[in-house]
Amino acid sequence: MGSGASTQHHFAFQNAEKAFKAAALIQRWYRRYMARLEMRRHCTWSIFQSIEYAGQQDQVKLHNFFSYLVDHFTPSSHNERDFLNRMFTEERSPQDSEMENCRDYESIEVPDSYTGPRLSFPLLPDHATALVEAFRVKQRLHARYVLNLLYEARKHLVQLPNINRVSTCYSEEITVCGDLHGQLDDLIFIFYKNGLPSPERAYVFNGDFVDRGKDSVEILMVLFAFMLVYPKEFHLNRGNHEDHMVNLRYGFTKEVMHKYKTHGKKILKLLQDVFCWLPLATLVDEKVLILHGGVSDMTDLEFLAKLDRHKIVSTMRCKTRKEHKKQVEKGKANQTSSAGRPSPWFLPESHSLPTSPLRPSSQKAHRAGRSSSVPCRVPLDPNELSHWVRHSMDLELERCRQQAGFPVIKEKEEPLPLASEADSEAEGRPEPTQEAWRQVVDILWSDPMAQAGCKANTVRGGGCYFGPNVTERLLQKYNLQFLIRSHECKPEGYEFCHGRKVLTIFSASNYYEIGSNRGAYVKLGPALTPHIVQFQANKATHTLTMRQRISRVGESALRALREKLFAHSSDLLVEFKKHDKDKTGLITLSDWAAAVESVLHLGLPWRMLRPQLVSSLTDNKLEYKSWLKNLAKEQFSHENIQSSLLEALYRNRSNLETIFRIIDSDHSGFISLDEFRQTWKLFSSHMNIDVTDNCICDLARSIDFNKDGHIDINEFLEAFRLVEQSCSKGYASDC
Repeated sequence: MGSGASTQHHFAFQNAEKAFKAAALIQRWYRRYMARLEMRRHCTWSIFQSIEYAGQQDQVKLHNFFSYLVDHFTPSSHNERDFLNRMFTEERSPQDSEMENCRDYESIEVPDSYTGPRLSFPLLPDHATALVEAFRVKQRLHARYVLNLLYEARKHLVQLPNINRVSTCYSEEITVCGDLHGQLDDLIFIFYKNGLPSPERAYVFNGDFVDRGKDSVEILMVLFAFMLVYPKEFHLNRGNHEDHMVNLRYGFTKEVMHKYKTHGKKILKLLQDVFCWLPLATLVDEKVLILHGGVSDMTDLEFLAKLDRHKIVSTMRCKTRKEHKKQVEKGKANQTSSAGRPSPWFLPESHSLPTSPLRPSSQKAHRAGRSSSVPCRVPLDPNELSHWVRHSMDLELERCRQQAGFPVIKEKEEPLPLASEADSEAEGRPEPTQEAWRQVVDILWSDPMAQAGCKANTVRGGGCYFGPNVTERLLQKYNLQFLIRSHECKPEGYEFCHGRKVLTIFSASNYYEIGSNRGAYVKLGPALTPHIVQFQANKATHTLTMRQRISRVGESALRALREKLFAHSSDLLVEFKKHDKDKTGLITLSDWAAAVESVLHLGLPWRMLRPQLVSSLTDNKLEYKSWLKNLAKEQFSHENIQSSLLEALYRNRSNLETIFRIIDSDHSGFISLDEFRQTWKLFSSHMNIDVTDNCICDLARSIDFNKDGHIDINEFLEAFRLVEQSCSKGYASDC
């Protein structure tokens, strides 16, 4: 008996030991599996974010390119001056008298056949609820009601302070939502899960309502409707995308003109003014500060509360033409070198920029990463900056002239002065001070960082990176508990940092791709303890496993990255040849990674991404010409387009579309002959090309392929393709 029991215990012990070993083995395998998935997700996230921020840098560079041309152009007639005013309408903020003209929406008739939602003012809760339901079933609000709603929203916003103050005493809780970016499904899901706005359920929406998504108009209409119904319980903050210059690139301008072809221009003009009047921040119980981007070491809430926010029409541009002229005149007396000084937020660090938007400089600007030590606040002599920017722009324009085959012109010492007539007109325009503009830029564009200090946000091209010490100093100064901000997409929809003193909330789920990220919102009760709620608005994501989601999102990210690589094929080839000193056609993987980073400046882990981007090797070396050819094959469509032309279109399409919308200053969707003529004069005045009006008209007619008297976006892109094709042939013949 004893022997049998002992044997049984022995076998039981052995079985338990095997079970423990098996469990430990399974746990180890699972941890490694999850670690690999997390690494893949992190790489995917880095790709999406790097490409997104690179696009924001392109927007800033392109805008500064045109700003420079406009600031140094002498208008010779009222038509030219009016064109410049329309091209950069942030130089002129609409006045109350002009806004009264927007009331002619009353003359717009709504046909009997219209089956969409109808609004009457003052709005009632049922009107706002009906609007949500109508948009859910894809109905469209008539232009008359859109203009009426925007007009009423503006009247309300004008009465609000720069920093709204709300209290949890008047409602059970306050819900704070982050970026929506035109994704109506996310807004509807939030209302479904959290409840519609009411006196007991207050909301704060923290900016970036528009751009990128396809339903930005509908989101604005819903938000403004609830704001009018519940003015004390429903609050909106301005984001960096509530900016008409940013909207030119990221889709909102295009969406408005597509949905409202007849009255779109009027809607955009009124929206420009409405965006200017959005409050800059919200303060909950005097303890929680809610703003879109972040803060800097110079953020002054008292100053922000007093500035004229409606003068900050765009964070893309501060100085008016009149201000720039004063700096140019002062600069004639004292021009010194800017060497050794850091560049301002809107310029990259390379001295070769600003550059042409169509042909990037061969000397690529070094894109500083998050570890760059550029201080956030250093006094920069405007005379030095003006001279440096002017000199670098003149060099770039001269290079473009030579590429275009025009004779070399001796460099002029100073640009043409602005017409006094234009200056006198500018006297009546509201102009923000440099300090006011900078303070607003910082709170709309900045991001937190783990390191202490404050430095220029060179990754985005705007605002600052602020460290935990900057956060702590601001909280102590104003007796705050923590900050809530948005502005950055996070995988889980939210993220705490700086010792849980900064909370990022992002409410657009599936932002980059279906399954790429969750959305989130935060609820604050009287105790001000943040309660995070995460969600996925797309039902398809619930049927996918984690591995399927990561694989799907990863494929999308790699596809976007391959497009980016293909768009810079020519630059990559030049860089590869530098590493291939023996001209073998082969380079090491280390050289490949270094070359790709030196061209794209995306800060990605290229060696880790190599297996997904490089498939075939010869003796552990890459045959780079074959690799570039394979990249081109992946991008070819059914159209028979030469590889170099397709590369140019891929690289420049976003810039070309933005340029088209800048030239199309009346947002008609077409470039008129007059707009084309004025733009060509703008360029020719700097390139010293003497062209008659007849020649310009002939050029416009040659681009107008269907001969309807206007140039649409397809004709504009086609003209670029043909010019690029002829230039490519010319370069080949020169070789």
